[in-house]
Amino acid sequence: MEKRLADGSIELIQADITGLQVDAIVTAANSGLRGGGGVDGAVHRAAGPRLLEACRSIGGCQTGSAVATDAFNLGQNGVKYVLHAVGPVWRGGTQSEPNLLRNAYATSLKIAREKKCSSIAFPSISTGVYGFPIDKAAPLALLTCKEFLESEPGDLLRIVFALFDQATLETFESALNNL
Repeated sequence: MEKRLADGSIELIQADITGLQVDAIVTAANSGLRGGGGVDGAVHRAAGPRLLEACRSIGGCQTGSAVATDAFNLGQNGVKYVLHAVGPVWRGGTQSEPNLLRNAYATSLKIAREKKCSSIAFPSISTGVYGFPIDKAAPLALLTCKEFLESEPGDLLRIVFALFDQATLETFESALNNL
């Protein structure tokens, strides 16, 4: 599913994010940038061991923010950067989780713009082991991307959400239809 907005688009697909041909791939990182399971583990495996070395040299990243590294082995697909976005752990919504999640997406978009990326792929940040309810996360993620495309004209034209399973895809499709 694709929705045109301003000069860009938001595209929803069920796919392995590491196989996409985009300028930047976002991974749902932990604050220590140590790699891990899920999407982050897959991105680290696909990018190779130099990605973890680059993350170690950065040291860490605050929740609600993001940092960039080179894409290393993912460059074979044309990917230039891996953006490590640290989303919040869900604690019932009382610890600024929605704002932190929006900030993780917004910071990733700003970094991609600064790096002159024309395309970026996101996973569904914080909705795996961090427990953020998908029905709350999808509208926040999509609204953040929509607002960015409409208010920040520039090179970034294509935003892809590479979603892990059919249920997540359907939740994002419903949220995109309601935007």
